[in-house]
Amino acid sequence: MENIKLINADLNAARTEFHELLSLSGAEISYNNLPKDVEIPFVHSHKENEEFYLVLKGTGKFYADGQLFDLKEGSALKVKPAVKRCIKAGSDGISYICIQAKENSLSQFTLTDAVIAEEKAVF
Repeated sequence: MENIKLINADLNAARTEFHELLSLSGAEISYNNLPKDVEIPFVHSHKENEEFYLVLKGTGKFYADGQLFDLKEGSALKVKPAVKRCIKAGSDGISYICIQAKENSLSQFTLTDAVIAEEKAVF
């Protein structure tokens, strides 16, 4: 189907960027694995994109404009574009998803964008 693109991501890779793999046009989504005590080698900010981080496993620290935040499984962060940020894995490493999207671009979401079909799924 040309309206659906399915891939199988390598969840052991250091970083998988889905905007190219899935031809995403509205967001950048990445799955990231940092080994124990490893940090992203640069602090960065964005011009337009806010970021959402969700920690799936492990622990770490999140640096944001000079402040440090403890991360653990289930930690979720929203980071505004201008915030200078970096992440470091803890002693057990860290795996997380990062989603970038243009700040204030969400005009509709699940309840307002969904169109419920009369069709029933047969599994």
